[in-house]
Order: sequence, then structure tokens, then C-alpha cells
Amino acid sequence: MVTAVLLPLLSVLAISVTHSEGVYDVGKPLGPVFALTFMVLIHATIGPLFGTPRTATVPFTVGVQPLLPSSMAHVGLLVFFAVFFGLAFLVSYKESNVMTSVGKVLNPVFLLLLFSVFALGFANPMGVAGKQAVTAAYKGDSFFNGFLQGYNTMDALAGLAFGVTVVTAVRQLGKTKPSSNAKVTAKAGVFATGAIGLIYLGLIWLGATTLSTYKASADGGVAFNQLVTYYLGGLGHALLATLLTVTCLTTAVGLVAAFAQDFHNHFSKVSYRGWLGFMCVASFATANFGLDTIIQWSTPMLMFLYPFAMVLILLSVFSPLFNRDPLVYALVVGFTTVPALLDMVAAFPPVVSQSAFGQALGAFQQHVLPFANLGMDWVVPAAAGAVLGLGLHFLRPVLGRAKAPSSEENND
Repeated sequence: MVTAVLLPLLSVLAISVTHSEGVYDVGKPLGPVFALTFMVLIHATIGPLFGTPRTATVPFTVGVQPLLPSSMAHVGLLVFFAVFFGLAFLVSYKESNVMTSVGKVLNPVFLLLLFSVFALGFANPMGVAGKQAVTAAYKGDSFFNGFLQGYNTMDALAGLAFGVTVVTAVRQLGKTKPSSNAKVTAKAGVFATGAIGLIYLGLIWLGATTLSTYKASADGGVAFNQLVTYYLGGLGHALLATLLTVTCLTTAVGLVAAFAQDFHNHFSKVSYRGWLGFMCVASFATANFGLDTIIQWSTPMLMFLYPFAMVLILLSVFSPLFNRDPLVYALVVGFTTVPALLDMVAAFPPVVSQSAFGQALGAFQQHVLPFANLGMDWVVPAAAGAVLGLGLHFLRPVLGRAKAPSSEENND
């Protein structure tokens, strides 16, 4: 709930408070090179490298593949991915269509399908959620385990990346002034993330009720498949396939449109539609590596980027208190860099994390940085950077007055 609901809300508020038009503006106090690098890394991670391909692999793996004979699985995969990203391209082809297609068609269909599943679960629950055994991962340090698992939703990164799409959509509604655009963006963010929170609570409750009938699953898609099949049999699987495809297509449209809009703004020699085509083709290629491989290699990048995203989101939200002073940004982000790099190395597959180099860095990390065993070793350095940066920011005028010569000294 904190990582996948509160942080995305704060990311939208960060866009609103700073009157930004995208993720580039959020990192701009640290200079154009950092802002551009951060924007490219965010879009690459939630875009063609990991996030967007996953929007195609999830509905295929969970909803479509079980319906195909094993001999047709590879051909079915290629056809599904081609159709999926073809639709994402067509829906996003005109920027003005994104708001209409997602807001008035895809999202309502998704919500209708999802709440029909909720209604079945609430009307005839499989078991009592509160009486189920606690799984091993949540018997100790449950908050931090859930916090880190929330990285895999990529929602906070997407909240920053979607900023350009949200601001563009609000502008199309006639709110062209930065102040009025920011207010609508903030209100929409509060409403949308509040609804997401309710959906997550419903899913958590439904998942817990199934534990009296099914074993805990590491794959949410498998668990949801068991749920709808229990209530609706074969029809349930068809419903799930439709639900996942619509849900993931909605996300894919937002991701490819945001990527194309941001990249066209900063690399304008290539048109919006050119970047859109590149994004869809690259995502199609990456999706063919499979869901397990994508998740395995996305985790290190998420462990690296999330600390930067979180500190930049918080700095942006509270930036009016220190006038977006670049010094404060530089110290907080600078102090966050080393822990973020160590978290990335520790999260790599064994070929990297268990090498002599990886083990040496891991030992240093565990012995030197507080909360490293919880995956939160960036918190203390970032807080130290914030204290130092804010202290220097507020002391600078005092020190400046103390150094300024008096009028008598000037006369002399």
C-alpha cells in the first residue's frame, strides 16, 4: 500500500507541486545531464527493457497459454505479442486518442470485469481471510518485505513517467495555465490512487480467502486464475484472459505514449509516432525473452532506481520549503548513490551477486550501512544528506550577512 499506492500519489503530487511536465523536470534541479539520464533510465526500465514487455507476457502466460496445445505455444506467443503491441500502437497513434481510449473505454471495461470478480468473492467467500496462516515471508519484518515487493509494481516510477501524459491530457481539457493544470493533476492523482488502494485491499482480502482451498502462490496471475476458475469454471478462465488483456493493454498504452511524448520532447528530430513505433517494436522483442527472465533482470534495476525516485519525489513535494535549492538535491541524491549501487549488485542473479566481487560488496554493505539486511540501507545516508543540505540552505543567508562588510568599513 505504501510503495504501490502512496508513492505513486506522491509522484503525481511531485509533478503538480513543481509544475513539471514530466520526469525530466523532476530531476532538473541537478542539471540537464542528470535530468536527461534519469528520464532515459526511468523510461527504459518501465518501457522497452522490462515494464512494457511484461504487460504482454502476463496476460499471455496466465490467460492465453493454458488454452493452447504445447505445440502451438511458440507461434501463439508471437501472434499474441504482435497483436498486443499493434493495438497499443494504434490506440496511441494520435496523442488526443489516449485520454479517450483509456479513460472512456479501456478503464471502464477493466473496472467492470474486476468488480464482477469482487462481487463473486464477497457474495460467497472461499474462507475467512483473518483465520488463514501467516506465510513465512510475513512472520518477521513484514512491513519491509511488503515495501520491497511493491517495487515490482513499478508504480512509483510509472507515476513520474506518466506525468507528461497526465499533464498533456489535462491540457487537452482546457487547463492550459500551469497553476490550474497542477490543481487538476493533483485532484486526479488523489482520486485515482485512492481507487487503486481500494482495489488492492479487495485483492488482498480475496487472495487471503483462497488460502483455505489453495496453497499460497508466488505468481499473482496463477492465484487469480484459481480464484475465477473456482467460481466460474472455464468461463472464469475466459473472463480472466479478457480482464488481464484489457488491464495490461491499458497500462501498455500509457507506457508507450509517455515514452514517445517524453523522448519526442527531448529528441525532437524523431517524431512522436517514430518513437512510438520504436517503443512497440523494442517491447515486442524483449517480451520474447519470457516473463521469468524479465523479472529476474528487472529487479536489480528497480533496486537501483527506486531509492533515487523516492528521494526525488519527496524533495519535489517539499521543494517549496527550500525553493528547489540544487544544493539540497545534490547532497541527498549524492548520499543515496552508493547504497543504491550496492542494492543493485546484491539483487543481480547469482552469476553477479555471488561472485567474489559481489560477495565483497555485500559484506561491506551489511557491516557498514544501517538497515542493509532490510533492503533499506539508503534511508540513513539520504536523511543525512537532507539534514546537511537543509542546514546549509538555511544557514547560507546568515553566513552571507556575517561576511558582508559594514557601511563604515566600506567608507574606510
